[in-house]
Amino acid sequence: MKFTISPLLNNNLKEKLQYKIDNKTKPIGALGVLEKVALQIGTIQETLEPKIKNPTILVFAGDHGIAQEGIVNPYPQEVTTQMVYNFLQGGAAINVFSETNNIDLQIIDAGVNYNFEKNLPLIHAKIDFGTKNYRLEPAMNNEQCLKAIKKGAELVEDRSKNEVNTIGFGEMGIGNTSSAALLMHYITNEPIENCVGAGTGLNAEGIQNKTKVLSEVLKKHHPNNPLEALATFGGYEIAMIVGAILKAAEHKMTIIIDGFIVTSALLIAIEINKNVIDYCIFAHSSNEQGHQKMLEYLNVKPLLNFNMRLGEGTGAAMAVPVLRASTDFLNHMASFESAGVSTKSE
Repeated sequence: MKFTISPLLNNNLKEKLQYKIDNKTKPIGALGVLEKVALQIGTIQETLEPKIKNPTILVFAGDHGIAQEGIVNPYPQEVTTQMVYNFLQGGAAINVFSETNNIDLQIIDAGVNYNFEKNLPLIHAKIDFGTKNYRLEPAMNNEQCLKAIKKGAELVEDRSKNEVNTIGFGEMGIGNTSSAALLMHYITNEPIENCVGAGTGLNAEGIQNKTKVLSEVLKKHHPNNPLEALATFGGYEIAMIVGAILKAAEHKMTIIIDGFIVTSALLIAIEINKNVIDYCIFAHSSNEQGHQKMLEYLNVKPLLNFNMRLGEGTGAAMAVPVLRASTDFLNHMASFESAGVSTKSE
């Protein structure tokens, strides 16, 4: 599966954008991170007047076979289904934040262990009724994994037809922090105990047990490449996010990376095409233990740190106003020349 993603190398445009930023009525660099974000979005959109158009968040839901045992997750697997209904009824945090920030929100059944009614306002993209238990066998076979990646890409392709140029991804799946920890370990070589966190609310004893279980999983499976690792440890929602990220970069969208789970998908996406990271803005630093180490591995800095670890794409939703502010100052703030304000003495 190939994605054609161009690196951001337009140095001439970058120089013009930087000149425009520096000549706003402010000291050079005074808007800090907002200036860097404006520069990146302008470069992605290949214009001196970038705009955030139709920002969208796709939330992918999927179940994990290991969650049926209840040994790595304090909540039962049925909560995935219950939360999907909560999303559809507008009751979750991601619904509230999306409405607050005027974001289009779409919910996708990537692989929930439940047969949803066809008339629901849900994108039906189910690959299977949850993954297999990777304590016993790989979570997916190669065909299922590739099918999920392809479906995620197709969903972003559909969004591109609606002039979406800014997109974020969220997820729901009891047990998916375990999958993310395993993928993080595989890509970064970070010890598994540094990758495992509280997830949906484990105490210290629960985290210790989760680490023990995942250590045993790593002894059982030895994937030969990142795609095989995704199939072995991942969830359908994570695999779809991999494809969605890659297709969004191919369409030169600004990609808002959420927290721990979405960043684990990004780690795999980068292994498929390293240029994808040029299109990514990192929304926040999750309070899930491994996420900060992921960000350090990628050598990136997040926009926000609210000690959140909810998932659902909530961090991405909270970052959208920052992106809007970045492009708005670039487009609407006066320059020294237009305002008749003197520049500093030479």
